[in-house]
Order: sequence, then C-alpha cells, then structure tokens
Amino acid sequence: MRAALLRLRRGTGLPVAFGGLLDGPRQVRIGELVGTGTRALQGLAISSGNGLGGKAVALSRPCAVTDYHVSRHISHEYDAAVSAEGLRSVLAVPVVVRRRVRGVLYGALRAAQPLGDRTLSAAVAAARDVEQALVVRDEVRSLLAAAREAVTEPGGGPGAGPAPGPEAWEQVREAHGALRALAPRVTDVSLRAELLAVCGRLESATFVPDHTRDRPVALAPREVDVLSCVATGVTNATAAERLGLRPETVKGYLRSAMRKLGAHTRLEAVVAARRAGLLP
Repeated sequence: MRAALLRLRRGTGLPVAFGGLLDGPRQVRIGELVGTGTRALQGLAISSGNGLGGKAVALSRPCAVTDYHVSRHISHEYDAAVSAEGLRSVLAVPVVVRRRVRGVLYGALRAAQPLGDRTLSAAVAAARDVEQALVVRDEVRSLLAAAREAVTEPGGGPGAGPAPGPEAWEQVREAHGALRALAPRVTDVSLRAELLAVCGRLESATFVPDHTRDRPVALAPREVDVLSCVATGVTNATAAERLGLRPETVKGYLRSAMRKLGAHTRLEAVVAARRAGLLP
C-alpha cells in the first residue's frame, strides 16, 4: 500500500496520498499516509456509500471532487478530518480484486483545482499495483494452507499419518513449485519468510541423508526455483513465464544446476535434487 501511494504521488504530482484496506464487510480503514501534515486521517473508518471513498467503494469505480467541502455529489461524514488536513481537491480509486473492493487509494490537493484524466489514470495505475499484490498474497496463503496439510503426513514425525501415495506427492510437488515461483513476487517480508519456511519443510519431507556424500550440494535460490518448475514437467518457456525470467536465463540456471548435481538430463537433475533434499 505504501509503495503504491508513493507511486501515486510521483505519477500524479499530488502532494498528499493516503489509503487503506478493507476492515470489515463494507468498511475501509485508512492505514497509510504520505505527505500529510497531521494524523487526522489515520485510522479513519470509511463506510461504503459515505464520503468520497465510500462512494468509490459502493460504485466500484474512481471518484473525484474539485472542492470536497462544498461538493453536492458526496455525503460529508468525514469533513472534520478532511478539514484538519486542509484538503480540497480529492480523488479516490477503489482497489478491486475479483470484483470485490479490497481497499481505497486517495490523492489530494490543498487547493480547489480540477483533477484531469492523466491524474486519474496515474492513480488507477497505482491501485492496480495493490490489486496485483493482493492477488499474489491470496494465492500464497491458499498454497500455504494446502502445503501445510500436505506436509503433515510425510516425514514420519510425531503424530504423522501414513506416508501419502504418488498422487498426493504430486500435489506436494506442484504446491512447492508454485510457492517457489511466487516467492520473488511477495513484498511482505513476514509472508515471504513464512512461504520459504514451508518450502523448506516440503523440501525436507522425503529427504534421507546420504552419508556417502562428501559435502551437500549447494544450489542458488533461482536454480532451485527453476528445478521446482522443471520437476512439474513444464517447458523452459513456461518456467520462464512463471518465474518472470527470460527463457535463456532459465536455460542458464538449469545448466548450472545440472553441472552442480552431476546430471546430464533434466530428469537426472530433478532426481538428484530430491535425493539431496532440495526438492520434495
């Protein structure tokens, strides 16, 4: 959210930006402020239909006013907070994920001036950043939940159930590959750490230490990412698309991993990585 607000300021030239995410069924709470002079807007709960932001939530589309305090197109429940910050021209852009409003971004001037189409377009682009981040976060959380269920069985630890069959292991491996592909796109530090921790559990779920090996194989994170995709049977082009890399870059990581693992084919590399506890 904060990164999107900074982008909104750069793209629109508006000195004030603020916003927040859904906090309840139909309420957004302002959680981030950029360029404000007071804390009047901090923590403000915006209900659907109320004020400019509430109108954007209710209509699921951007809304703007040239002079907030005298506008007849919005209700005025939040005039006190807006006045305390000295805002006049304001725009509000909803953050919509899968047809559901998840938050609102605002940009504002302390003067009553019309906000043109270019300003609105730049604000919408900033909101798209938040939408993409939420899509990734939702997908990560869904995959983490599935991965946690899958990893409770393998490993033979206390309370573990019977070892899963081949079909279940394929689900584990698919979840692992998807999580590795998503990790670089996750900007939330704590969520990324949780994601990588689950990846580690999945990687070690079937690992039996090989005492004949002189030293463990060390692969770069991106080499593991590529092998995770390759292990699901996808092409280099598909792996590149999932990981946000060029196909030539994927080939380079794959060749490097194969060399380190002493493998001559993609399949040999995957098998060797699983034996080394690098893949589930």
